[in-house]
Amino acid sequence: MAMNRRDTFKLAGVAAAAAAMPSMAVASEKKAAAKKAGGKSVVIIGGGFGGLTMAKALKKKDKNIDVTVIEKNNIFMACPFSNALLGGLDGVTLSTFVGDYYQPSAKYGYNFVNSEVTAIDRKAKTVSTTTAGDIAYDILVLSPGIAYDYEKQFPKWDADKIEQVRQACPGALISGSNEHVALHRQLENMDDGNVIIVPPAKGKFRCPPAPYERTAMIANYIKNEGIKGKVIVLDTRGGKFAKAKAFKESWADIFPDIIEYKGFTNVTDVDPVAKTITYTEFKDADDEKGVSKTEKYEVCSLIPINKCSPVIAMAGVEVNASGYGLMDGYSFRSKTDSNVYIIGDAVTHAIPPSGQTAIWGAHRAAGQIVAQLNGKVDDPKAGLPAKAANVCFSMVGGKPEEAIMVTHTFSADKSGKLKGKGNVPKPKDGNGKFRSKGTAKATREWFAGVMREMFA
Repeated sequence: MAMNRRDTFKLAGVAAAAAAMPSMAVASEKKAAAKKAGGKSVVIIGGGFGGLTMAKALKKKDKNIDVTVIEKNNIFMACPFSNALLGGLDGVTLSTFVGDYYQPSAKYGYNFVNSEVTAIDRKAKTVSTTTAGDIAYDILVLSPGIAYDYEKQFPKWDADKIEQVRQACPGALISGSNEHVALHRQLENMDDGNVIIVPPAKGKFRCPPAPYERTAMIANYIKNEGIKGKVIVLDTRGGKFAKAKAFKESWADIFPDIIEYKGFTNVTDVDPVAKTITYTEFKDADDEKGVSKTEKYEVCSLIPINKCSPVIAMAGVEVNASGYGLMDGYSFRSKTDSNVYIIGDAVTHAIPPSGQTAIWGAHRAAGQIVAQLNGKVDDPKAGLPAKAANVCFSMVGGKPEEAIMVTHTFSADKSGKLKGKGNVPKPKDGNGKFRSKGTAKATREWFAGVMREMFA
């Protein structure tokens, strides 16, 4: 039988995924020795953007601090920019997002422990792990990221149904799992048909622009591959989401016949076997009845409601209703324990949960930790307001590559916590549009830069 171009593309995708596997196997064979506290010992739980930035920053600020990063995954995989993989952008492969934890730990002089945390004893100042025993600390940094809350969003689903939907309709918002690989493979293997994207129904969630960037990138893939189908977004926000004007302008200009946005919906069921999704669609925010509809799909990415990683609760610190850690004023210290710091997605500061915010927060918290360990006082309001503390890029087109961006200024809000105020600019090279080639170039440069900072 003759092999068509799509079959060839599928095989190429499988080969690319397989090529990424040896580095995973090598990393899992390495071991790191756990060290005990010695007066200036910091243990960081979580090896994401926040945790790795913190580890490097602490060693640069004070080489005498003993730093240990504990991470359950044996390789690093980035979430930011990962939608570019789904969009089929030139030169973007799985290896673009992968990093070896042991390389920076050796270079910058901190310890890396590949293990899962099972308990935290704040009184004894120890962290228990599955493979490295108990690790003592003077300062504990919690940077564990998020978890999905299928149970809250779909209370009638049992554990088997949740797992079935999790695998069939990957959310691809948690790094280090196979979600990104699974969604990428599903797109490579799809023929004609629709792709359904379901943003988190409510509450705070990681990288607020992510579902809408994914919409554009998958539409780009469908357009370039000549697939007959649409990208249908089943949202709850009525068009009021991160960078909404910029996204909607780009969708209308580049993918007018591919993207279909439904802003007032409530997903009620998913049948992964029949490949159908059932939802109630409302006319507007005042419509309380709605109409039940069922849509057939080829690929579905359902991103559940987010909650904080259970590691925060394990530490026994005060949290809000969604499990995110309460902060000590404008600092990154826990409200509960002056020897516990919280960074990244897990904070309750009113700042956007993004990769760049995690980096900014890690640098700021590192300064606070170094001051504390050296008996000094750090002003948590110093340097505020911080302009462009968060810069978040989103790819919206592939041929030519174009992107949009948002910047946030972080300030000390009157409520007693950090707050971000955003601005979505129109670039000079955008000809009056929110998107431009220059912003796309800056997107690639930003991602390459942060990966170099953490791993090179």
